[in-house]
Amino acid sequence: MATILYTSSHGSDDPTRATIPFVAALGAVEAGHKAEIVLLGEATYLMKDYIVEQVHGVGWAPLKDLLAKIISHNVPIYI
Repeated sequence: MATILYTSSHGSDDPTRATIPFVAALGAVEAGHKAEIVLLGEATYLMKDYIVEQVHGVGWAPLKDLLAKIISHNVPIYI
């Protein structure tokens, strides 16, 4: 089992790119790996409730749903 660190600096200005580390981390967890997420710069605002409610990347589930799954899998998010 590997530990994979996903980083992002994309925030609500680019919802699709902002969503990618959460999708990738969930994929890693489901494949049996340990995942961690680091949010930098604009991406740190994604942890605000009113912003996470509004972010929905093209082709992905809403970020609020992905974040709930990330939390349920105990994936650490560093800000």
